[in-house]
Amino acid sequence: MARKVGVYTRISRDDEGEALGVARQQRDCECLADLRSWQVVKAYEDNDVSAFKRNVVRDEFELMLKDLRAGLIDGIVAYDLDRLARQPRDLERLIEIFDERPRLEFATVTNDINLGTPDGRTMARIMVAFANKSSHDASRRIKRKHLELAQQGKDSGGPAPYGWQREDRTKVDSKAAEAIREAQREILAGVRIGTIRTRWQEQGLGNPRAGTKRMAHHHVEHILTNPRLVGYRTYHGEILHGDDGRPIKGEWEPINTLAEWEAVCAAIAERKQKRPGKSLARKYLLSGVARCGLCKTKIRGQINQRWEPGSRAARFSYQCSVVNGGCGKVGRTGEPVDALIARLVLEEQRARASVTAIQGEQRWPREAELEEVTQDIAQLIEAERSKQITVATLLQLLPAKERLRDELKLERARFYKEQKQAEAKNDAAELSVEEFFALPVERQQEIVLHSLSAVIIHPAGRGRRKFDPSLIEPVWH
Repeated sequence: MARKVGVYTRISRDDEGEALGVARQQRDCECLADLRSWQVVKAYEDNDVSAFKRNVVRDEFELMLKDLRAGLIDGIVAYDLDRLARQPRDLERLIEIFDERPRLEFATVTNDINLGTPDGRTMARIMVAFANKSSHDASRRIKRKHLELAQQGKDSGGPAPYGWQREDRTKVDSKAAEAIREAQREILAGVRIGTIRTRWQEQGLGNPRAGTKRMAHHHVEHILTNPRLVGYRTYHGEILHGDDGRPIKGEWEPINTLAEWEAVCAAIAERKQKRPGKSLARKYLLSGVARCGLCKTKIRGQINQRWEPGSRAARFSYQCSVVNGGCGKVGRTGEPVDALIARLVLEEQRARASVTAIQGEQRWPREAELEEVTQDIAQLIEAERSKQITVATLLQLLPAKERLRDELKLERARFYKEQKQAEAKNDAAELSVEEFFALPVERQQEIVLHSLSAVIIHPAGRGRRKFDPSLIEPVWH
């Protein structure tokens, strides 16, 4: 009977996605199997998959090893040994199976190696070692080329980042750019990244990966803080700086100004430091704001389990809870309380905006000082390069300058963050009550806290009564 063999094909890159390379390999392998009078019973294809990268799992290669060990096939035909393995550990796994089953067949189109013999295995190990070195050399050259491109401010290719056109990575996609700016304004106004992520997922924004049910938190955060937004060129996630100590600018249109981008980055970093591992999620407008009029304990929002869409019952209520250390004697239907507080807050902020002078965007007052320090650092580096000072002198003078530069950059980021946050919060003066409640609940609460420090809910007495606004006491800043 003819020996049953499997054909293994692989190509590292298939930019067109047409699988022409693996198809050519399969035809040649099948011809070789016919010459050996072997029967091809299965083709294992890893198209557009690297055999060199350690973190890549080749599904068809793993299945082939499993079938080989289980006796479902009696051998392997591949176009070349480096299609099968470019890492010595993968070859050793294959050799181990040939040790267990000495009668297995093996053949390649480009050379004649028999893994069933000691000489064949030695030759295979040498060839894979050379293939591995070749991949290392190619990887080093590619990395050096990408670094050179980065230092010149050129793009490195690949799929366009979200915010830029797929057909031209240097041109801004206006719809995506507006979604990014709106999300950044929400971040500055107190909205969680998780809320933005959910909305983007529903609206098909953010280029979610195919097959994913939910966008990753870090994916959205990277989009909103990507240095590319202000035109900075990065390499391996770090902003590249030129010989003059300034960030290298890329050859594409920016989406943000430096002030906008630094404000968002500072707001996200500050939020991580203040609340490590703690969720900012809120279900109710006055969560953590409302207090009991009797015991002054914070009041919780509680869902009405009997509420149904279309019913006249209250959907939720604010209730002083014994579980939270309260007296348990004060409670109020939630919707009219929220509506009252929203109306009062918006009226107060409109009144304040009408008497407050509107100031344009202010420039950070120490910009000239940062510019001077940056120039000093560049001059010191150039002086050492031209042999005007020694390396020892440079290393004595440079750290203090670099510390001052980093401190000034941090101060600038905080300045712009506070400025942009104030702008985002002042926008509430233009909102109607309906527009207010259409905002994410985190944004609603930030607007409320811009005017109020607390809301005291006083007891209404026994029995069912009409809502009395006088029993709701806002505590203004």
